[in-house]
Amino acid sequence: MSKLVLASKNTGKIAELERLLSNLAADIKILGLADFPDLPEVVESGNSLSENAWLKARQISDFTNLPALADDSGLFIDALNGDPGIYSARYAGYGGSDAKMRDKLNIEKVLTQLANTPAGSRGAQFKTVVAFYQPAAGGHKAEHQMLGELKGEITQQSHGDNGFGYDPIFLPEGFDKTLAQLSPAVKDEISHRGRALRAIAPLLLELL
Repeated sequence: MSKLVLASKNTGKIAELERLLSNLAADIKILGLADFPDLPEVVESGNSLSENAWLKARQISDFTNLPALADDSGLFIDALNGDPGIYSARYAGYGGSDAKMRDKLNIEKVLTQLANTPAGSRGAQFKTVVAFYQPAAGGHKAEHQMLGELKGEITQQSHGDNGFGYDPIFLPEGFDKTLAQLSPAVKDEISHRGRALRAIAPLLLELL
């Protein structure tokens, strides 16, 4: 069975990626960063989702000597000129390790900034870049990336307990429930990350 390292410490994101890949590529054994406790921290110093995804994929593959799949995601809000964008995970400046607290503070900051923005002017997009890196003998390597996007709008307040990140305030286009109110199966079907993974899955099956 082929092995693939998922380049993330976000437990919600890992669970989502594992769930998606188990349906798309069941013959691939998924390893998380918890399987490599000595792995150094990857500094996400890129200026785009793509740059950050590649930083993670290449560095983690080099350290583990295994193919790596990394994603970088962001929420881009029209009324905030695209913010929080690539800084979505650390938008409120929280420096602790409590993911729920980080998500809560990030959501509160967005809702405060949009307090005077009326319905109809709260458009937003979730975007994900998924990067796959596979080293090979002789210096050859495989590098592929895919983009997934989900359009919607930001709600006036949080709704739902599923998901993570900004899911409780993101209303997908064509739905009357936030991502955090949808079942995991429905979210996987429509999400930005699900779309990017479904696009790259055939390459994983071909190369691994």
